[in-house]
Amino acid sequence: MAVPFRKVSKTSKRTRRAHDALKNPTTTKCTNCGEVIKPHRVCDKCGYYKGKDVVNKEEAA
Repeated sequence: MAVPFRKVSKTSKRTRRAHDALKNPTTTKCTNCGEVIKPHRVCDKCGYYKGKDVVNKEEAA
């Protein structure tokens, strides 16, 4: 079994773990209904994206 040749210093260990902290997900409000959504996504509640109805769009034939 492999064993470290030297002790890992506190600075090296903490520098490596500096990016392990949890971050809050970024959220925005839907411009149509005000529901909290992820940015650059279609709203699950009303189907709008950037002020346009993209899910419930009528097909023009």
